[in-house]
Amino acid sequence: MMRNQQGSAAVQVVWVLTGIVVMVVALLLLKDLRPGSPVVFKTPYQAVLLTNGSAYFGKLDGYGTPRPVLKEVYYIVSQTNPETKQTNNVLVRRGKELHEPGDMHLNPNQILCVEDVGPNSKVAQLIAQQQGH
Repeated sequence: MMRNQQGSAAVQVVWVLTGIVVMVVALLLLKDLRPGSPVVFKTPYQAVLLTNGSAYFGKLDGYGTPRPVLKEVYYIVSQTNPETKQTNNVLVRRGKELHEPGDMHLNPNQILCVEDVGPNSKVAQLIAQQQGH
């Protein structure tokens, strides 16, 4: 009778330990699924590269959350002079298109890379020119 009780107690201990391990693993997985706090950038503008190859420049809010938003959005358009065949890249402020878009609400799963736009970079200089600074 004594061995049966010891065997039963051992099985109970194994089940309790298994339950604890399952709970710890579940908590670790849930922690990773929670949205994090937004990333704070060092410069006013960021370069955002999307998985479809598009690149945009602007002020990125909420990066690291489920709802990032790019404000004051710019992108580069290549223009070719038909006479000289020379290509010129122009920074264009988004919003002049037919549908006059405002802020760009991004799918965080489509963001491939985000980098700060250096304050002395050509992109920062072109943005400042367009803003009249």
